[in-house]
Amino acid sequence: MGSFREAVEARDADAIAGLLADDVVFTSPVAFKPHHGKAVTAAILRAVLRVFEDFRYVGEYTSADDREHVLRFRATVSGREIEGCDLLRFDDAGRIEALTVIVRPLSGLQALADAMNARFDRVRQEAAAE
Repeated sequence: MGSFREAVEARDADAIAGLLADDVVFTSPVAFKPHHGKAVTAAILRAVLRVFEDFRYVGEYTSADDREHVLRFRATVSGREIEGCDLLRFDDAGRIEALTVIVRPLSGLQALADAMNARFDRVRQEAAAE
Protein backbone atom coordinates (compact mmCIF):
# COMPACT_ATOMS: atom_id res chain seq x y z
CA MET A 1 0.00 0.00 0.00
CA GLY A 2 1.38 3.40 -0.94
CA SER A 3 1.27 6.47 1.23
CA PHE A 4 -1.46 9.07 1.26
CA ARG A 5 1.10 11.72 0.39
CA GLU A 6 2.27 9.78 -2.68
CA ALA A 7 -1.31 9.21 -3.84
CA VAL A 8 -2.24 12.88 -3.44
CA GLU A 9 0.92 14.12 -5.14
CA ALA A 10 0.18 11.74 -8.04
CA ARG A 11 -3.43 13.00 -8.07
CA ASP A 12 -4.48 9.33 -8.00
CA ALA A 13 -8.05 9.34 -6.68
CA ASP A 14 -8.31 5.54 -6.80
CA ALA A 15 -5.16 5.11 -4.72
CA ILE A 16 -6.42 7.68 -2.22
CA ALA A 17 -9.75 5.84 -1.89
CA GLY A 18 -7.89 2.56 -1.41
CA LEU A 19 -6.18 3.97 1.67
CA LEU A 20 -9.45 4.89 3.43
CA ALA A 21 -11.09 2.69 6.05
CA ASP A 22 -14.74 1.86 5.31
CA ASP A 23 -15.82 3.85 8.38
CA VAL A 24 -13.42 6.78 7.90
CA VAL A 25 -14.42 10.09 9.48
CA PHE A 26 -13.61 13.18 7.40
CA THR A 27 -13.64 16.53 9.15
CA SER A 28 -13.73 19.37 6.65
CA PRO A 29 -12.62 22.95 7.28
CA VAL A 30 -15.84 24.18 5.64
CA ALA A 31 -18.49 21.88 7.17
CA PHE A 32 -19.83 21.96 10.71
CA LYS A 33 -20.37 18.20 11.01
CA PRO A 34 -17.90 15.50 9.96
CA HIS A 35 -18.65 13.20 7.04
CA HIS A 36 -18.71 9.47 7.74
CA GLY A 37 -17.77 6.68 5.37
CA LYS A 38 -15.43 5.84 2.56
CA ALA A 39 -17.76 6.68 -0.35
CA VAL A 40 -18.47 10.28 0.65
CA THR A 41 -14.89 10.92 1.79
CA ALA A 42 -13.47 9.59 -1.49
CA ALA A 43 -15.95 11.74 -3.46
CA ILE A 44 -14.99 14.84 -1.47
CA LEU A 45 -11.29 14.18 -2.02
CA ARG A 46 -11.85 13.75 -5.78
CA ALA A 47 -13.51 17.19 -5.79
CA VAL A 48 -10.62 18.63 -3.81
CA LEU A 49 -8.19 17.33 -6.43
CA ARG A 50 -10.15 19.33 -9.02
CA VAL A 51 -10.33 22.49 -6.87
CA PHE A 52 -6.74 22.81 -5.63
CA GLU A 53 -4.27 24.39 -8.03
CA ASP A 54 -0.49 24.27 -7.58
CA PHE A 55 -0.93 21.84 -4.68
CA ARG A 56 2.23 20.76 -2.89
CA TYR A 57 3.16 19.27 0.44
CA VAL A 58 5.80 21.27 2.28
CA GLY A 59 6.24 19.26 5.47
CA GLU A 60 5.45 15.97 7.12
CA TYR A 61 5.39 14.95 10.77
CA THR A 62 4.73 11.49 12.21
CA SER A 63 3.88 10.41 15.76
CA ALA A 64 6.22 8.06 17.61
CA ASP A 65 3.79 5.14 17.13
CA ASP A 66 3.41 5.94 13.38
CA ARG A 67 -0.39 6.06 13.73
CA GLU A 68 -0.77 9.81 13.25
CA HIS A 69 0.63 11.97 10.48
CA VAL A 70 0.50 15.69 9.80
CA LEU A 71 1.05 16.80 6.20
CA ARG A 72 1.53 20.55 5.69
CA PHE A 73 0.50 21.86 2.29
CA ARG A 74 0.21 24.97 0.16
CA ALA A 75 -2.09 25.48 -2.80
CA THR A 76 -4.15 28.02 -4.69
CA VAL A 77 -7.94 28.04 -4.91
CA SER A 78 -9.66 30.53 -7.23
CA GLY A 79 -6.61 32.79 -7.13
CA ARG A 80 -6.28 32.68 -3.33
CA GLU A 81 -3.19 31.17 -1.75
CA ILE A 82 -3.90 28.79 1.09
CA GLU A 83 -1.86 26.94 3.64
CA GLY A 84 -3.11 23.95 5.55
CA CYS A 85 -2.63 20.60 7.19
CA ASP A 86 -4.00 17.13 6.62
CA LEU A 87 -4.23 15.36 9.97
CA LEU A 88 -4.34 11.59 9.44
CA ARG A 89 -4.97 8.80 11.93
CA PHE A 90 -4.50 5.18 10.91
CA ASP A 91 -6.29 2.08 12.20
CA ASP A 92 -4.69 -1.27 13.07
CA ALA A 93 -4.92 -2.38 9.42
CA GLY A 94 -3.04 0.70 8.22
CA ARG A 95 -6.10 2.37 6.71
CA ILE A 96 -7.01 6.01 7.33
CA GLU A 97 -9.70 6.04 10.02
CA ALA A 98 -9.77 9.81 10.49
CA LEU A 99 -8.82 12.70 8.23
CA THR A 100 -9.10 16.29 9.38
CA VAL A 101 -8.19 19.21 7.12
CA ILE A 102 -7.26 22.62 8.46
CA VAL A 103 -6.91 25.66 6.16
CA ARG A 104 -5.88 29.29 6.54
CA PRO A 105 -6.20 32.24 5.92
CA LEU A 106 -9.89 33.07 6.08
CA SER A 107 -9.95 34.47 2.54
CA GLY A 108 -8.49 31.19 1.22
CA LEU A 109 -10.88 29.15 3.33
CA GLN A 110 -13.80 31.12 1.90
CA ALA A 111 -12.57 30.51 -1.66
CA LEU A 112 -12.29 26.80 -0.86
CA ALA A 113 -15.79 26.75 0.65
CA ASP A 114 -17.26 28.48 -2.40
CA ALA A 115 -15.49 26.13 -4.82
CA MET A 116 -16.50 23.00 -2.89
CA ASN A 117 -20.09 24.13 -2.37
CA ALA A 118 -20.40 24.62 -6.13
CA ARG A 119 -19.40 20.97 -6.60
CA PHE A 120 -21.21 19.34 -3.69
CA ASP A 121 -24.20 18.06 -5.71
CA ARG A 122 -21.72 16.10 -7.81
CA VAL A 123 -19.98 14.85 -4.66
CA ARG A 124 -23.31 13.53 -3.33
CA GLN A 125 -24.06 11.82 -6.66
CA GLU A 126 -20.62 10.18 -6.80
CA ALA A 127 -20.90 9.00 -3.19
CA ALA A 128 -24.35 7.53 -3.79
CA ALA A 129 -23.12 5.69 -6.89
CA GLU A 130 -20.38 3.85 -4.94
